[in-house]
Order: sequence, then structure tokens, then C-alpha cells
Amino acid sequence: MVFRAPLGGIAACNVMRNLKLIIAYEGTSYVGWQRQAIGSSIQGCLEAALGEIDGGAVAAVGAGRTDAGVHALGQVASVQLRRHIASEALVRAVNSRLPADIRLLRAEVTPEIFHARFDATAKVYRYRLIHGEVLSPFTRRYAWSHRMALDVDRMNAAGQALVGQHDFASFQAAGGTTHTTVRRLFGLSVSRESGRNWPVEGCTVGDMTVIEVRGSGFLRHMVRVIVGTLVEVGVGRWNKADVERVLRVCARDAAGPTAPPQGLFLTRVEYG
Repeated sequence: MVFRAPLGGIAACNVMRNLKLIIAYEGTSYVGWQRQAIGSSIQGCLEAALGEIDGGAVAAVGAGRTDAGVHALGQVASVQLRRHIASEALVRAVNSRLPADIRLLRAEVTPEIFHARFDATAKVYRYRLIHGEVLSPFTRRYAWSHRMALDVDRMNAAGQALVGQHDFASFQAAGGTTHTTVRRLFGLSVSRESGRNWPVEGCTVGDMTVIEVRGSGFLRHMVRVIVGTLVEVGVGRWNKADVERVLRVCARDAAGPTAPPQGLFLTRVEYG
């Protein structure tokens, strides 16, 4: 039996309310944020839960379209609801109807003009790679297992070539379509972190390489192609000049491989 939280503090109203939702999810079992013809999506699950509460179809607009297998700590969605429900009661009611690997963290009423995607000023993604011969069973869903140690200083220096406004066509998924491939990266960092007790106590793994990017927006697979390209630098096959060349030629086959999705997290979306 699935528990359904009671809808306390609910009132019917003719005026639609616009809400900002903060959502976290473990993306392993999903085709991504966006609804697809086949497979379960985060957007679809959220809309189904909200529709049951609101008594009709609800459209959830996400700040970003995370890929299949990608996770989020702070995805943002905007929705309009007919029924007026206290925010705390809405969070409880939605979570009682969502799968356990999707959670609504917060809900707040916003001005009618708020749009989760168009009003976002920056998105921050973090990618983890774990190094070592044996991959812990507790990390396989949340990091890319890469046996070879990486030179994070070389990677960080090369990554600075991507900071700023550029045409990132080389870093877009093959066959991707968008009206422009120009994007702005506000910052990129590559660092080494200890894998001790991550992600659970007693789970000791090798050192981790962590790549974080902050930008105005991202093309499909863009962060994962950036990661794959910087790994080529980290193992010594490429250098900063190669990254600059990849950026300049605007051809997907010039860049590195697309890193697997499980190491990628949308950590936050910024507004204002």
C-alpha cells in the first residue's frame, strides 16, 4: 500500500498560483528530466503527482534537461496550480506520491511571471571520477571509475580555455539541434578530493577528481563532453592548446569522448 499524505490547508480558487519547486533525484532509473515517448522521466513523475493533487493536468517546466542517468541536488521547476495548498502540505503530499528516488525539497509561491528555465541566470554542475583498481559497489551509480590517475593541475589550466563566451558546437551531442551553440561559462575548476567515507561511512575509495562548471546554460551532453575532453588532458594525451583547437573547429568529432552520466550532478540553479 502506498501512503498518500492528507491534503491539509487546501482551498479551491479560480486564480492560478505560480510556484517554484526545488527537486532532488537519483537519476539512474530515468530517461532524464524531460518526458519521452518511452521510459519514465522525472518531469512525468512530478507532473503525475501534482496532477493527482490539483485535480487536473499540470505542466512542470524545468530549469534544465538533465540526461538519462544524471542526478540532481537542486533542480528547479515552475508550475501553476489551481488549488491553493500550504507549501509544507504540498511538499508532504507530493512526496507521498513520488517514487523514493525523487524528492520535492521545497515549494514557494512566486510572481506569475517567474519561469524556471528562462529566469535562471546560472546552473552549476559537478562531475566526479574515482581512481583505483576496485570500484566500491556503493559508488558505481555516482561516479565514473577511472583507474588512471589524472593530472588535475593540467586539467584545470586547460579548462580555463573554455571559460567565457564561446561557440561550444564541438561539445554538443552528435546530432543535437539548437538555434545557437553559443554559451557562456562563468567558471570551471578541477580539484582532487579524498574518497574516504564517500558516499557512505566505511566506504573507502581511491582519490576523486572533481570537475565543477558554472554557466549560463548548457548544450545537450556539453558538460559530459567537457569532462571527456579534460580527461584526455589529465592522462597526458592532450594539452591546453588541444582544448583551444577543439573549441575553435566547432566539430563534435574533434573533442574527447562523452563521459558516462552517473558521475554528473546538477547541484544548483541560480536566479537574479
